[in-house]
Amino acid sequence: MVSVSEFFQHLMNGLTLGGIYALIALGYTMVYGILKFINFAHGDILMFGAYIGLFCFDALRGNAPLGTWTFISFFIAMLISMVVTAGLGVATERIAYRPLRKANRLAPLLSAIGVSFILSNSAAWIWGTQSRKLNYPFDNTPFNIKGVVITPHQVMVLIVSLIMMVSLILFVNKTRMGKAMRAVSLDQDTSRLMGINVNQVISMTFAIGSALAASGGMLIALDYKVYPSMGMMLGLKAFVAAVVGGIGNIGGAMLGGILLGLLETFGVAIFGIPTAMKDTISFAILILVLLLKPEGLLGKAVKEKV
Repeated sequence: MVSVSEFFQHLMNGLTLGGIYALIALGYTMVYGILKFINFAHGDILMFGAYIGLFCFDALRGNAPLGTWTFISFFIAMLISMVVTAGLGVATERIAYRPLRKANRLAPLLSAIGVSFILSNSAAWIWGTQSRKLNYPFDNTPFNIKGVVITPHQVMVLIVSLIMMVSLILFVNKTRMGKAMRAVSLDQDTSRLMGINVNQVISMTFAIGSALAASGGMLIALDYKVYPSMGMMLGLKAFVAAVVGGIGNIGGAMLGGILLGLLETFGVAIFGIPTAMKDTISFAILILVLLLKPEGLLGKAVKEKV
């Protein structure tokens, strides 16, 4: 039996982790919603974003002590990282996926796996295999609220995740490009007839998904180190979150990410699952959802005519 303060402590930890999973899962679900394939290189784009953010932050910060400038420079570095990885996502789509758009469904999937290996090995070749630490841009001394220990990093993760998810929802629902994305996800051929530039919409989708992954990579790199293979497990967990919530559904990706973060945290803290085995929680949930509700929690079952 856990106390009220312990419950809220685990809840805070789970929401923080889930917010990062949700940011990464949005990239998977947006690409699948339009192209109906899984971009398994998404986690490695996250890794590139974390590296770029780390180097930019170190360059901007210099030897400045913790304060206003280090805080501002962190978000400038995040913005630069998001822009660069958005370009990387667009280039990946243009080179590795667009030529295979009308090929067998297995072809772009295999291409995505190939891109994943190219990116991770390129990072190891360029920056080495030694892990690097992304320093906090502020004093991360935790504060206590009625027995619940909260760090400034957790607060920042929740705020940044919420702002980005709300911004994405507004973009998709209120802007011209967002409406075009929704149209293309329903029917590409009809969208072309209506004057929508489908290639431009798909490129924008990859750009936004990659940028969100970069922000998630920088946020999680503050608690973990940056290394070439960091995107593999994070990417797989975010994919699980997207499937659990209903892949292709933006709200589902958010729900799946938060739910996965909470279940991992409570699974370790309350049910006594060893920390080294917490990754099994995600994949056990994936199997359970595929067996009971394969379309996901917020997904819709689609009937295919034969």
